[in-house]
Amino acid sequence: MKYFDYAATTPMDSEVLKIYQEVASEYWGNTSSLHDVGTKAEELLENCRDKLASLLNVSSRGVYFTSGGTESNQLAIPSLAFSQQHKGKHIITSMAEHSSVSSALDYLSGYGYEITKIPYLSNGQLDLSALKQSIREDTILITIGHVNGEIGSIQPLEDINNLIKNKNIFFHSDCVQSFGKMDLKKICSFVDSISISSHKIYGPKGVGAVYIRPTIHVKGLFPHQSHENGFRGGTINTPGIAAFVGAAIQPNHDHWDKAVQLRKLFTSQLTNELKNCVTIYESEPSIQLPHVIGLAINGHEGQWVMLECNRKGFFISTGSACRQGLQTPSKTMIAMGVAEEKQKEFIRISFGKGTQVEDVIALVETLKKVSEKTL
Repeated sequence: MKYFDYAATTPMDSEVLKIYQEVASEYWGNTSSLHDVGTKAEELLENCRDKLASLLNVSSRGVYFTSGGTESNQLAIPSLAFSQQHKGKHIITSMAEHSSVSSALDYLSGYGYEITKIPYLSNGQLDLSALKQSIREDTILITIGHVNGEIGSIQPLEDINNLIKNKNIFFHSDCVQSFGKMDLKKICSFVDSISISSHKIYGPKGVGAVYIRPTIHVKGLFPHQSHENGFRGGTINTPGIAAFVGAAIQPNHDHWDKAVQLRKLFTSQLTNELKNCVTIYESEPSIQLPHVIGLAINGHEGQWVMLECNRKGFFISTGSACRQGLQTPSKTMIAMGVAEEKQKEFIRISFGKGTQVEDVIALVETLKKVSEKTL
């Protein structure tokens, strides 16, 4: 098995699995129960909250555990918007956000919010000039993902923050793709909210968190919810949370330098083997997550390439896992202004801690053979 889809999900780490099993066995009480069994679980939950807050260098009062990045985005974005509706109903985002962000914004559109979507430049970076021009008196929220999930470009969050200083505009960022690979302490020092997820960092699925600056008065979308300080409902997944935090505090579980070397190897060999038959979509190295490579084999539909690779035991993707099988072009390709006939050629390769040099070389050879086949 040659797995190259770590940006979609990661296998659960063996040590993290042990944490999950131990907590499921020893801390199985409901954290809201007042008896000793519940109190024991609740104490562990709060310890996990403190550890995650320390990792992000934020107040634990702003950390809410969720079922994953999607729920984090879908709770945080409307909550921030509703808390500011007295000021206005204009929100700015990008054309290439994760589907959970788009879903939350579509929900808000039904309540009269106006959404402005900013395109990307040809290098995969948000068009800052267009964003600046879109800011209005009634703009209340900007939501821009930290790292694009399809090509790995790192977005200029600090520059965006500089544009909105002293404008009373909330700033949310989907940090699911960057968490565990980049230090988010600096990001958390100026954004108002971030979303993160467990299954991207070798933790269990169905667990995530959202941080919202405690000075912001937000509340859950639904009334009478008793968990996570009323922010969401549902019995707390204590073993999942413990395993998530266990995965988060593991040092160097996705080595940056290793990913850089694998990327150099892959791109150099691919361009050498396929000559002018491949297009790589990326930013400059200083603003590029090395783990994710977005590309196209010219003249070959991405889904066909993916299925051919799958048949040969190489597992790649055609973009975000949340849009797989929809037969729709990559949002990122559209945002970058890629020609319509080339949008569906897009595929994504992503590296993780299990990626081996020999597997990368073999993938290049497989893509070469695929490119030589006729559709």
